[in-house]
Amino acid sequence: MPTDLLQIGPASKSAGVSTQTLQYYIMVGLLEPTQVTSTGRRLFDAKAIEKIKLIKSLNASGYPLRAIRELFIDQERSRKGTLP
Repeated sequence: MPTDLLQIGPASKSAGVSTQTLQYYIMVGLLEPTQVTSTGRRLFDAKAIEKIKLIKSLNASGYPLRAIRELFIDQERSRKGTLP
């Protein structure tokens, strides 16, 4: 495993959230692991850690997770040039 990728426990600790919170973010589509190993371990890079911190901050500021997910979807569409 490359040293710049963290498993879910260390990734959640680095981002300041519980492993359950990180698993929930994945389940509701807010975040995808950077990589999944052949044994199913989810790995996260520094960019993913920053995204987790952003989700946590936005949610703490009063934004519902659904709105945060929609924001990320809109950003991705804009980046790809596929706005409706």
